Amino acid sequence: MVRLSDGLFINNTMHTISFSRRARVLAGTAMLAIGLAPSSHAAKFPALNDPATTEHIPGKLVWADLITTDPDSATKFYTSLLGWTAAPIEQKGKGYVVFSNNGRPVAGLAPHNVKGGTHPARWIGYYSVTDIDAAVAAVTKEGGKVYATSHKFPDRGLQAIVADKDGNPIGLLQSSSGDSADAEPKPGDWNWFELYVTNTKDTGDFYHGALGLEVAPETNSEKKSEFVLSTAGQARGGIAEMPAGDNNKPSWLGVIRVANLDDTLAKVAGLGGEVLVPPHSVEYGSRFAIILDSTGGTVGLVQYVDNANPATSQ
Repeated sequence: MVRLSDGLFINNTMHTISFSRRARVLAGTAMLAIGLAPSSHAAKFPALNDPATTEHIPGKLVWADLITTDPDSATKFYTSLLGWTAAPIEQKGKGYVVFSNNGRPVAGLAPHNVKGGTHPARWIGYYSVTDIDAAVAAVTKEGGKVYATSHKFPDRGLQAIVADKDGNPIGLLQSSSGDSADAEPKPGDWNWFELYVTNTKDTGDFYHGALGLEVAPETNSEKKSEFVLSTAGQARGGIAEMPAGDNNKPSWLGVIRVANLDDTLAKVAGLGGEVLVPPHSVEYGSRFAIILDSTGGTVGLVQYVDNANPATSQ
C-alpha cells in the first residue's frame, strides 16, 4: 500500500483548497443518520468473501459505504470512472447498491434522505472485528459513540456504525464469510485510509484501546504527530494532524488504486466531478490525486509506478 506524503486541506464547503506538506482533508458533514430509500430491485446481499475464508484480521479495513443524497449520480460516477459494477439490492424495503471490482464486492452505497436540502456525500470505512458486541463496548469505554447498534445482515455478518472520540463515523464488520488475505491491492481496490484530526496522539490511543490497532510514529515524516495504524504486521491506515480553524472537522480519506491516473482523471469532469488535487509524486515513485465525486464525496486515487509498493520496496 502507498501512503500519502503530500496533499491538501479542504474546508467544509468542499471547494476551497489550500496546500500544506501533506494531505489535510475535511469531509464537511456533521454526524450522519443513514437512511435507506425503498428500491424496486431486489437481490441477494453478497457475502464479503465467496468462497468463504477461515481468516479473520481484526483492525483491517474491509469495506466502505458511500452515503449520498443522489445515489443515481454517484452510481454512474463510480461505475464509469473505475469500472466497478453496481448491483441494486433490497433489504426489508430499503434500497442499497453493492459495488464490485472484477466480480468481488468492494463497497456499498446507501441513500441519505435529508429534509429541506442536500448534503455532500461521505465515505465510511468498516474495520474487521471478531466480536462486534465487545468492539462496540470497547468503543464506548474509550470515549466513542454508537450511531447504529449491531445488526445482522444475511450472508454478510454483523455490522454497526460507531464514532471515535472526534465524532468521526466508522463502521464495524464481523464478517460471516471471513476476511480476505492481505495482498497488494488491485486497480479498483482500496489502497489506504487516512484520518485527519486535531490531536493525533489522543486519536491513536483511542484506536489502540477500542480496536486493538498498533500505533507507531510515521517514520517517513518529520512530524512526530503523524502515526501509522497496523495489525498483524500490516499497515492499515494513518493519522495526520488537521490544521486549526473554526470550520475544520475531523474526517478520513479513502484512497483507491487505479491502473492509469491520467486516464482516470480525464473522465472526472465529464462525469460531474472535480479534480481537487492534481496528480503528483508521492511515496515509492507512485502518483496521487484527490477528486470530488458528482455528489460531493471526496476520494483519493493512486497509481503505482515501477511496482511502487512498500512491501516490495525494502
